[in-house]
Amino acid sequence: MRRLALLFLTLVLLVPAAPALAAGTFTNPLNGSADPTLTYVNGNYYLATTLGDRIGIWKSPTLKGLATAGETTVWRDSDPSRNQQMWAPGLYRFGQRWYIYYTASNGVDANHRTYVIESDGDDPLGPYHFKARIADHGEYAIDGEPFVHNGQMYFAWSGPGRGMGGPAQIYLQRMDTPWSTTGSRMALPASGGCAEVREGAVGLRGSGRLFLVYSTCDTGKPDYQLWMKSIADGADPLVAGNWVQHAGPVFWRNDAAGVYGPGHNGFFKSPDGAEDWIVYHGKTTSAYTYAGRTTRAQKIGWNGDGTPNLGRPVALGTALTPPSGDPDNPSTAWSAIVDNTTEGRFTASANWGVSSYSVQRYGADYRFAEPVSASDAAWYRFAIPETGTYRVDAWWPSLSGYSTKAPYVIVTASGNQTVNVDQRFNGGSWRTLGTFTLTAGDENKVAVSRWTNGTGLVIADAIRITRV
Repeated sequence: MRRLALLFLTLVLLVPAAPALAAGTFTNPLNGSADPTLTYVNGNYYLATTLGDRIGIWKSPTLKGLATAGETTVWRDSDPSRNQQMWAPGLYRFGQRWYIYYTASNGVDANHRTYVIESDGDDPLGPYHFKARIADHGEYAIDGEPFVHNGQMYFAWSGPGRGMGGPAQIYLQRMDTPWSTTGSRMALPASGGCAEVREGAVGLRGSGRLFLVYSTCDTGKPDYQLWMKSIADGADPLVAGNWVQHAGPVFWRNDAAGVYGPGHNGFFKSPDGAEDWIVYHGKTTSAYTYAGRTTRAQKIGWNGDGTPNLGRPVALGTALTPPSGDPDNPSTAWSAIVDNTTEGRFTASANWGVSSYSVQRYGADYRFAEPVSASDAAWYRFAIPETGTYRVDAWWPSLSGYSTKAPYVIVTASGNQTVNVDQRFNGGSWRTLGTFTLTAGDENKVAVSRWTNGTGLVIADAIRITRV
């Protein structure tokens, strides 16, 4: 099948010795294997790749440090039905636990299924325990990863489809927990240049849309590449007609740079939340081979129409500027944080309780209140230095009993703007509410309102504003 023949040749590759770098730069590759997932949380990057017989994670406070970091093996399975050909880990946090979604088999390629393990606590390095086989429909299934749309979790994976014998179809199914799916699956038609593969679909949140980026063509081919579909906020992902197919590849071979077969990607935010980055694997030969795939990362941008611009894959050894907020690239723009404990900057009525229950909190504690049809907001005051464009980020802890529709009100130069957030998900890190024009002055700029038709406790934790 698509990876089996030379998988173990890939796994024994060593990361090339890092060249001498100019201060404040890094070079690819970051890891000597394929199918990467990468996230930044609590001051560190966490990277996992395909290892075949286990799941391992590399941790580093700097992006370039991943290339020399040691592996922490977080999962080995004693069950022979699922402890071989372990591929494509996807690392996600939901609530107060981390989940790794991966593909495994009993050594027979046709018996690949998707699985998930769960952390015992809120540490990406575990320990982990086996949780479930997920989205099992009795047939070959690989590359399963979750995404969130309209506050609802969905699972995307690849399997045989349209009468083909290989992983040529993307399927979607609603999730009722981070380890289980419910209801009927939906086959998502997806273009791709090559007929034989549609795999590794991952979500990327844009302004008013979710983009689903997936790989096409056999990963051993030099034409392995990324394509994209998208769906508007509010639309049902399980209705195929709600998805827009974007024409042509969005990330593909760059012969001039010696990069072939770029794909099986993930996305991550820079430490300061200001930038979007892609992590992917590529190789340096145009030969049809699974060997030589290594993990690389680079910054992406956004087009004027709101679609992501992934750029072109850059050559190995190219000196790149690290993500903004990385210790090797400290942020220089004006930025300020107001927590619920910041004296003179946060105000809330006695109706807002105080809790330190969730370990995902920012600082010592956070505030909570029942939803109510009345004006009783928690306010954050900022001294904006000059009228201009600013990014507003929010931090909240996530739990199943928290608000399904928490209103964040931003006081802009053109009037108040409201952004609704599902606080059951995506907590424990900075999440961007949007970019707004704010006027100069020391005054209340952001509120968390209790006035919502959502259910669950409304949470007010921390707000960050950054000049862009």
